[in-house]
Amino acid sequence: MHKISRRQFIKHSVKGTALLVPVASNILLQGCSKKKEYDLVISGGVVYDGLGNPGKETDIAVNGDKIFLLKKNLDKGKAKKVIEAKGLAVSPGFIDAHSHTALELMVNPKAESQVRQGVTTEISGNCGYSPFPFSDLIFEEEKDGAEKEYNIDLDWKDITGFFNRLKEKGMALNYGTLLGQGTLRGAVVGLDDRPPTESQLTEMKKLVEENIKSGALGISTGLEYAPGSFAKTPELLALCQTAALNNGVYSTHMRNEGDSLLEAIEESIEIARKTKISLHISHLKVAYQRNWSKIDNALAKIEAAAKQGINILADRYPYIAGSTGLGYFFPLWAKQGTTKDFIARLKDPNLDAKFRSHLQARENKLGSWDKVLISSVLTDKNKTFEGKNILEAAGEARKEPYEFIRDLLVEEENRVSMILFFASEDNLKRILAHPHVVIGADGVAAAPYGLLGKGKPHPRYYGTFVRVLGKYAREEKIFSLARGIQKMTSMTAQKFGLGKRGQVKEGYFADLVVFNPETIIDCAKWKNPHQYPKGIDYVIVNGQVVIREGEHTGKLPGRILKGNT
Repeated sequence: MHKISRRQFIKHSVKGTALLVPVASNILLQGCSKKKEYDLVISGGVVYDGLGNPGKETDIAVNGDKIFLLKKNLDKGKAKKVIEAKGLAVSPGFIDAHSHTALELMVNPKAESQVRQGVTTEISGNCGYSPFPFSDLIFEEEKDGAEKEYNIDLDWKDITGFFNRLKEKGMALNYGTLLGQGTLRGAVVGLDDRPPTESQLTEMKKLVEENIKSGALGISTGLEYAPGSFAKTPELLALCQTAALNNGVYSTHMRNEGDSLLEAIEESIEIARKTKISLHISHLKVAYQRNWSKIDNALAKIEAAAKQGINILADRYPYIAGSTGLGYFFPLWAKQGTTKDFIARLKDPNLDAKFRSHLQARENKLGSWDKVLISSVLTDKNKTFEGKNILEAAGEARKEPYEFIRDLLVEEENRVSMILFFASEDNLKRILAHPHVVIGADGVAAAPYGLLGKGKPHPRYYGTFVRVLGKYAREEKIFSLARGIQKMTSMTAQKFGLGKRGQVKEGYFADLVVFNPETIIDCAKWKNPHQYPKGIDYVIVNGQVVIREGEHTGKLPGRILKGNT
């Protein structure tokens, strides 16, 4: 057999499926006299620029981490590597506008569930939580949680320390983060429901400025969660004023997404109007059937704000269920202080009647506890309940639903995640199709193996972006493929100030996805969520191939994005 001393890979398209095959060295000799001018050429694909324009067949040449040239029929002999994308679509890498990934990248920097669905950038630090800044009290609780859940030694308290830990192993995708107002308030004011003193407010404003200058993209709130929820509107105005002066974004999980949805939207818009900050509404939804008719007024308020000149967007994931901690069902006053304080209140018989009454009201909104699935627990003892609804699990435990929920939270130290079915499919389509809505998964980077393969998380972890393009663009036709791509690329890049990303354009970073528009679809299911999608052939991050023929290459070329980078 003729010995091959060098290898070159040329991509062939077989019925829209990517295959890489080695070419013998005698064929390589044909191009030996030509200088290799391009590191990579993607040839023959239908390229979508990310701006909503129709796709057109052209070639893309990549040099280093940038898109070097866009031109039809490029000389592939001048390329070190070639991806033949005939019959496939090529688009900017998808940008997740709403992520909670943090420690997960330290556990597994390959970010499998994200990059395998085409995500090349995550915007994390949402819903008022960021892994910085930590006071001594919060640090000890966070350190204990990181060790128990991920076997990580948490050794930082500020954003710089967090970024340094992320850089140690590298990561497969780009990563930007917001500063969590709930974490900030906990560090400065404490974990109880009280207003900040004048000096505490000054300190919070100073930290907002310092964190944005150190790389945070803005500030986020989780106004349904303690301790961030204890902030009144004037406090939020002061923090957002500081963030706006430093070109930060305000991303808000609003104070309510159901019964008081319209009032919560008004508060968010008022803050944006008074501070001139760029407003981003997290996971826009109309929760519980009794509120579904509010969709018209909700969207009208957003449209009116945009017409008044407010820079406003929202994000949404393409599912009718959400996910959060099971402790969400208990009143905010019960969650003042540390987790130990919350658990002590759950054990207090004097509070039992109040808790029962509160959870009964929650059940009335839902209709039944069968609309709540337990997605993950911490201990092996209760693993059997994962993937089951509250009624099923309570029946197995021979307890009534309230007692089961209370006891499970106590046993798991409040580390119980749930999936909650609350939304209307018709409303979901209207939200996804709205011109001021982009795509955010509201999950974390996961994998079907190792520590990140535990539990039965929301399918959005694995399927958000492919589901948008497969189900809602191709099958439901609520928008075109080009428009769907725009919602997960350039619109999000512009909102968060990610310079030279989110478009296929010469001089822009080579974050690219090559996919089959006829087969792209999510495979993750409610009871079996740890499944990669179909239809993603290649994912390129900063010019390096991370997904090749649907498989992870192990490359970790991702970068921390600090705005306009």
